[in-house]
Amino acid sequence: MKQNISKAVIKRLPRYYRYLGELLDAGITRISSEELSKIMKVTASQIRQDLNNFGGFGHQGYGYNVETLKDEISVILGLKSPHNLIIVGGGNLGRAIAGYPKFGNRGFIVKAIFDNDKSVIGSRVGDIETYSVDLLENIVPTLDIDIAVLTMPKEHAAETAERLYKLGIKAFWNFAHTDLQLPGDAFCENVHLSDSLMQLSYRLKNSL
Repeated sequence: MKQNISKAVIKRLPRYYRYLGELLDAGITRISSEELSKIMKVTASQIRQDLNNFGGFGHQGYGYNVETLKDEISVILGLKSPHNLIIVGGGNLGRAIAGYPKFGNRGFIVKAIFDNDKSVIGSRVGDIETYSVDLLENIVPTLDIDIAVLTMPKEHAAETAERLYKLGIKAFWNFAHTDLQLPGDAFCENVHLSDSLMQLSYRLKNSL
């Protein structure tokens, strides 16, 4: 894959994947960029520009084969191989993520949950066990983990991320209310739920 793809394009790729999946579920096998633009609320030219970054995949006069395009985007997104996850923080959010079936359907496999609350340690979400966070160094190396999901208080997030990085984890999905500062070869998606809610509040206020 090219290394100069903009973040905006990368951000749109999962939307393409999701909408194409919905089209397949509806029995639609072929679609033009114009038709896709109406569904996704993205211009047809933007769709063509985005996909041309990776080879185009369309045919003039035909459009896109929905199944083929979805399959190509799954390759671009790295979804052809499963990714093993751990969740650090076994509260409501962490357990909700662990129990969400679509993650597993898309190849994101939660292998374990970690927490420091004795009332949570030893519990399960389905077949996923919750371990003491003190056992990170003992258990993580046995699980071939690709991604760490942090759903803990912000006070412990930086220290925990550093521990996990030293264990070889380079990708973090961070729900702790702090922006992690990680080495240059690590990747982090910081998800601040309250930020999204405040943006919605701003839009509501300014629409009145």
